Amino acid sequence: MGKFFTSVHLKEDLCKGCINCIKRCPTQAIRVRNGKAVITKEFCIDCGECIRICPHHAKEATYDSPEVMKQFEYTIALPAPSLYGQFNHLDDINIILTALKKMGFDDVFEVSGAAELVSEISRKYVEEHKEQWPIISTACPTVVRLIQVRFPNLIEHLLPISAPVDLAASLARQKAMEKTGLPSEKIGIIFISPCPAKVTAVKSPIGIEKSDIDAVLAMKEVYPLLLPLMMQSIDDVEELKTSGRIGISWGGTGGEAGGLLSDSYLAADGIENVIRVLEDLEDCKLDQLEFIELNACAGGCVGGVLTVENPYAAKVKLKRLRKYLPVACSHLDDKELKEAYWTGEVQYEPVFNLGKSMKESISKMSRVEELCERFPGLDCGSCGAPTCKALAEDIVRGVAKEQDCIHILRDYIHKLSDELSKIDIKK
Repeated sequence: MGKFFTSVHLKEDLCKGCINCIKRCPTQAIRVRNGKAVITKEFCIDCGECIRICPHHAKEATYDSPEVMKQFEYTIALPAPSLYGQFNHLDDINIILTALKKMGFDDVFEVSGAAELVSEISRKYVEEHKEQWPIISTACPTVVRLIQVRFPNLIEHLLPISAPVDLAASLARQKAMEKTGLPSEKIGIIFISPCPAKVTAVKSPIGIEKSDIDAVLAMKEVYPLLLPLMMQSIDDVEELKTSGRIGISWGGTGGEAGGLLSDSYLAADGIENVIRVLEDLEDCKLDQLEFIELNACAGGCVGGVLTVENPYAAKVKLKRLRKYLPVACSHLDDKELKEAYWTGEVQYEPVFNLGKSMKESISKMSRVEELCERFPGLDCGSCGAPTCKALAEDIVRGVAKEQDCIHILRDYIHKLSDELSKIDIKK
């Protein structure tokens, strides 16, 4: 089993030991032990739902500070298309791109421009690989990780093409090296991200050996820095835009699938809906479709926990912004085509298996069922696990005990009390 980096972590001093997060986590990666939440890293898919739900702000994402720009001689900003939906009354993307340069970046490379290239490559791939239908998008790292750990039968359906941000980083680095003559290590490729999963995709990439991204900034931290600079940029806007409707549409649900120019697709957002679609895919209920676009966040990338705007308001802004743009501005050449494909296979990570072998797993599953029969089935969370079954699995794994269930503990105390009373009577 490979090591896996997770970008979501706990701030223990803020954690009150409530059970909001354990109930919300889609992979049951969180427990409350000794009054504090504990994240099981191998179960975590970096969806950010615990960050979203925690009333005490005890969960946070790992990302870089804007100070990271000082570590490089030449820096390139990679703005995600969801960034464009964060601002009110924006009618020209160049205003944001110019403001990024005023912020200190030497150049910008639109992720939405690379998204148009990925759309073009994906169209060809889907047409040429009918045996793989329905093909599942790999743009959302949370979805890929979820399939890797929970839906191994669907791995063969994954689209083996780099996410737009990875292609953008690779192309931006090549362009900068040619333009400046600087070696690769002196060039900083910095992504402005809407979600923590993108941070994880940089630190622990799936499908590619190494990401060309050097640092990741949170959209919510860049936003206040850009606002005053955008006001300054109105009078001296540079023509930097390289994307059209297709690229910008990737910021919201349905944008990627729409770029395939096909009607035979399904687009779903929100982690619960994604899991439901994947379960139906496993049951062969969606075989008639060509393509499945899945986004872990509601609304798509505009719904990431590192954004500032309401995701549905942001989608409206993107829709208005792309209205008068050409369909696409970026087009493929042979060099970009080679850069776009995955270089490695996605391996199944059986993190949820109870045993090391089939025989051991079946034996432990029987034990889980026995324990579940003893538990009340209330799924109250008082034990620190999200469900009675999750507690039973923890007991079988050796990380919890039966008395963690308050109902079992109450019965045990009553039994102990009765026995002590009998001893006293005999005396």
